[in-house]
Amino acid sequence: MHKFLSLLIFIPLLSFGQVEQGRATVEKLCSPAFHGRGYVNGGDSLAANFIAGEFEKMGCKFFKNSAFQPFQFMVNTFPGKMLCSVDGKVLIPGKDFVVDPACPAYYADSLKVHRISIEELYNGKKLKNIISQAAMNKSKVSMGFAFHFSLWKGDTLKKAKELAQVLGESMPIIELVDTKFTWSVSQEQNRFPLLQVQAGALDASLDDWYFQIQVDAKMLNHKARNVIAYIPAKKKSKKYFVFSAHYDHLGQMGQEAYFPGGNDNASGTALLLEMARYYTKNPSNVNIVFMAFAGEEVGLLGSKYYTENPVFPLKEIQFLFNLDIMGSGEEGVTVVNATLFPEQFEVLKSINEKQQYLPKVASRGAAANSDHYFFTQKGVPAFFMYTMGPNKHYHDVYDTYEELSFNKFNSIYQLLIDFEKVICWKR
Repeated sequence: MHKFLSLLIFIPLLSFGQVEQGRATVEKLCSPAFHGRGYVNGGDSLAANFIAGEFEKMGCKFFKNSAFQPFQFMVNTFPGKMLCSVDGKVLIPGKDFVVDPACPAYYADSLKVHRISIEELYNGKKLKNIISQAAMNKSKVSMGFAFHFSLWKGDTLKKAKELAQVLGESMPIIELVDTKFTWSVSQEQNRFPLLQVQAGALDASLDDWYFQIQVDAKMLNHKARNVIAYIPAKKKSKKYFVFSAHYDHLGQMGQEAYFPGGNDNASGTALLLEMARYYTKNPSNVNIVFMAFAGEEVGLLGSKYYTENPVFPLKEIQFLFNLDIMGSGEEGVTVVNATLFPEQFEVLKSINEKQQYLPKVASRGAAANSDHYFFTQKGVPAFFMYTMGPNKHYHDVYDTYEELSFNKFNSIYQLLIDFEKVICWKR
């Protein structure tokens, strides 16, 4: 393999203009028009149509004459009203509060929320009286409890979390936080709501607050689509090299708060499209496939579905390179599965050392944290690479286009091209 690495010095460096097209793609995918690429207002469907249209404009080919591979899954969504106010102060969704992804539809015009103190936590009689008072009102839920977990540690924190879980089965729970939110997606609905609220948004001098809450939640049997395209090999080949990225994100929490998903994963989708743009003009010795997966944020559902329903034999894939969180790179990249495929990782590192594309190519073991996972489980050699840098926004409303530096976008683009050439050189 190393003798082929030496040939790379004769391959002219590409024009470093891909980042401008990549920026434009990310800005578009992060715009409010795509609704966070989730399930409210058909955001992920709009993104799928856009990606398929880009593949078609480039001249990519499609398997079975279609860019789409449809599949379905259940998901909890928040399509309508999302209101939370405390003692008359209206909180901003996504910034001051978030609902648990499994939150059901819920309405309370006046919900008394009592903050559990450490004294009450350890005073069984006092705690029992408070809980009994809350449970006595049988007509409607009029009382809930708040927990400020960050104030406690060790056994006290464990005890508080256990109590919150038990109480959450019969009444609303408010979790007070001091750090930014990290939201997600659920395929289930709980019986009662759980909200996270920034502690700084409440009057800390009070032990009880009056909340007004309105949450519109709806379970959907959602129809999603993987988007798949390819560029045929220069000469007829049964071998494939795959680039993949998920294009879906968290969508909206009500009609006001949407999660742009700039780094995760508009950035990876943009790089996927740039790889396709390159190979339309520079076909390889093998077929190059581009897979844009849906349903990643719900549990890698799109890639799982694909591995169970492949459009060509999985055993013919020479390698799969999954791109997720590609928006920075100031501190280099991390490669998941590096320890599973040491020979290929050594190729990647050697290219980078020779060309000085990135400050670091770090090794990481196997992890079920992106769309490479189910391919690896099926025996396909695969890497998942993500960038490292100062941008720490993840699964929050601040993961925007404006927060991305694109510092190593062009460098990663070139590294991927060089890597594919070495892996497929002899084919």
